[in-house]
Amino acid sequence: MSFSEYGRTDGLGLAELVASKAITPSELLEEAIARAERLNPVLNAVVFKDYERAWEVAKGALPKGPFTGVPFLLKDIFLNAVGTPTRQGAGFFPAFPATHDSYLMARFRKAGFVPFGKTNVPEFGLVPTTEGKLYGAAHNPWNLAHSTGGSSGGSAAAVAAGIVPLAHANDGGGSIRIPASCCGLVGLKPSRGRVSCGPDAGDAMDGLSIELVVSRSVRDTAAALDAAMGYEPGDPYSAPPPPASYLQASKDKPKRLRIGFARKKLDGSALHPDCVAAVERTAKLCADLGHTVEEASPALDQGMLVPAFMAIWCANLASIIDLIARLTGQTPSLNNLEGLTLGLYEQGKKIGASDYLQAKMMLNQVARTAAKFHQTHDLWLTATLGAPPVKLGVLDMEERDPQKAFAPLIDYVPYTAIQNVTGQPAINLPLHWNDDRLPIGVQFVAPYGDELTLLKLATQIEQSAPWFARYATIKV
Repeated sequence: MSFSEYGRTDGLGLAELVASKAITPSELLEEAIARAERLNPVLNAVVFKDYERAWEVAKGALPKGPFTGVPFLLKDIFLNAVGTPTRQGAGFFPAFPATHDSYLMARFRKAGFVPFGKTNVPEFGLVPTTEGKLYGAAHNPWNLAHSTGGSSGGSAAAVAAGIVPLAHANDGGGSIRIPASCCGLVGLKPSRGRVSCGPDAGDAMDGLSIELVVSRSVRDTAAALDAAMGYEPGDPYSAPPPPASYLQASKDKPKRLRIGFARKKLDGSALHPDCVAAVERTAKLCADLGHTVEEASPALDQGMLVPAFMAIWCANLASIIDLIARLTGQTPSLNNLEGLTLGLYEQGKKIGASDYLQAKMMLNQVARTAAKFHQTHDLWLTATLGAPPVKLGVLDMEERDPQKAFAPLIDYVPYTAIQNVTGQPAINLPLHWNDDRLPIGVQFVAPYGDELTLLKLATQIEQSAPWFARYATIKV
C-alpha cells in the first residue's frame, strides 16, 4: 500500500482491505510505524513505542471485528493496557506496566485494533493544550507553531497527520472535542455511562469524564462507539438503551430537527469572528438540509457552573495525587509536579465534604436546565472553542496560581465542559478552516442518551459538506 492510499482510507476502509486479503495487518502496521518514525520528530504525538508487542499481535490470530488489523494508538490517560505504562503525562506517576486491561481496552482488542504506542498528553490532562514537562509539546499538523488542543492532543495530532485513521481519546472537560476542533477531526463525547470505566474505577472524575476516539470519518466514530459501549457489572451509571448498531442506524436520514445555535458565549460576550462565521455557516447548512434553525441557548448560569466544576475537578485531582503519593512515598511539590498542577492540587485539598456535595447539587441544576432546553430543541449548535487554535506557549504550566495561569485562555473553552457536567453526548465536526488554514470546529449537543441523532445528522452533513479530502501538509 502506498503512502497516499493509507492516509486516504479510514479505519473501516483499512479493515475491509484486510478482510478481502488485499493487505495484511502486518503491512498496515509497517506503514503506521514508518509514518510515526518519519513524522513524530516534528509532531511529538507518540510518547511510548510498543512496537514489539504490536508485531506479535499483527502476526497472530486477530479477532474478527469491525477494525481487524487497523493500527491504533492509546492515550496516556486512564486506559490500562497490559504490559504498558499509563502515566497521566506526569513524572509523578511511575512507569509501571499495567497488569491487566481496562474493560474498554478489552473491547478495543475484540474490535481487532492493533495498538502500537501511547500518545502525548498534558500533565494529568488538566489543560486544553498538550504541552507538559514530562513529554514536551505536541505540535498541530496544520501549523506546527500551534496547539493540538488537549488533553487528547497527541492522539489528535497522530490522526490528523495520517499516522493512524483513529486513536483512543477521553473527555473530562472537552478533551475529545477540543483537540478534534484544533486538528480538523470528528470527536464524539458519549453520554455518561455509555462506556465503562472499569474495573479500576467506578467512574472517572465523579462522572465528568468518558472515553472513545478521535477519527476522520463519522462512520469510524459510530463503529468505535459500537465496539466500546456497554454496561459492565458494578458500573454506577447505565445510559439509555442504544440501537443494535450505531453504525447501521446512523445511515438513516434524521427527522427534521429543531436546532438552536449560539453566536455568543453564555454570558453574552463575543466569540472570535472565525468561530461566529463557522457557526453561522453551519446553521445555514442545517437549514438548507431542511432542519428548523434559530438562535437559542439554554439559560445556564456560568457564574455558578465554573466554580462548581472546578471544585469537583480539583478535589478529584487531589485524591489521585494523594493516592499515588501514598503508594510511592512521594510528597507532592514543585520537585515532582508542574506549578499549575501543584496549585490545583492545593486548591483541591481545601475543598471540604460539604463544599463538594454542594458543588454536585449545583451541577445537577445545570443538567436540569439543559434538559429543559432540549424539550423544545433537539440539538444545540455552538462553536467548539471560543477562538482558533492558540499558539504553543500561551499557558504558563509553572504558574502556581490557577487564576493567573488560566487567564490567557479564560475565554477559550466556553462550552465543552457543560456536557461533562450534564452527561450529554456532544460531537465536534471539522466543517471549517479559517484564512490561516487552521481548523475551526463546531459542536452539536444532544439530550442525554441520544448519540444516534448526533450521528445521523453528522452523517448527513458529512455527505453534504465532506471534509475527508482535506489534509494537513507536514514538512519533515
